[in-house]
Amino acid sequence: MDSSELCAINPPEDFSTADIGRLVGYSTQQVRDLERLGVLPPAPRAANGYRRYDARHVIAARAYRALATAIGPVVARTVLPALAAGPVDDAAARIDELHADLALERRRVHEALRGLDAVLAEAGEEFDDGDAMTIGELAQALGVRASALRHWEREELVRTTRSEGSGPRIYGALAVTEARIVAALRAGGYGIPAIRSILQEVRAHGDPGDAQRILQQRLADLTRRSLALLAASGLLHDLLASTPADTGRE
Repeated sequence: MDSSELCAINPPEDFSTADIGRLVGYSTQQVRDLERLGVLPPAPRAANGYRRYDARHVIAARAYRALATAIGPVVARTVLPALAAGPVDDAAARIDELHADLALERRRVHEALRGLDAVLAEAGEEFDDGDAMTIGELAQALGVRASALRHWEREELVRTTRSEGSGPRIYGALAVTEARIVAALRAGGYGIPAIRSILQEVRAHGDPGDAQRILQQRLADLTRRSLALLAASGLLHDLLASTPADTGRE
């Protein structure tokens, strides 16, 4: 239901706090909290002291809910008010950045799945010196800090070799693919113990089942978040279009 349809059903400022909650799927307290946090525009008070909301508040609440699904509620509580209050160009650019972030995560998961296949295919083989990378090269390729790779090594998630005994770390083909899997799982919010357990199973049994399931679940989650972001983008468009022209928006 868009803003015009809402206004056709109810005149402006004809929604109560409970109405907003029912339309969006929130409790009345959650609606009040969203207004207090600036996610919803301030609601005027009726003569009896109760808050009165209009169609724009419904759109803002729905936009927040979709955005919270896409990027998390804590970030959404900060991002949505800025998107709604700032220039339209800034809002469009920020939405583009959010889509790009999800696309990058998706690409990393796909790379991790390919890396998992390589881990299994290369089990027991000698490292290919042509694929070897330094810690700096691998950190740059994965978009992580070198200190993260050292930590993964200490946690036995990635196995490296040393050149000339105690020389610099060398990451062969197997270490590179393991690091790729770890990076994707870490980006998905999985902890060190869970990742270690998955890698140990892969190394011991050559069974990628757990890792594959987790990565596939991560892809499904990214798809859900991408669709939620599309919904939030449409609702944000409606919100911007319904904002009075005298608010200073450009």
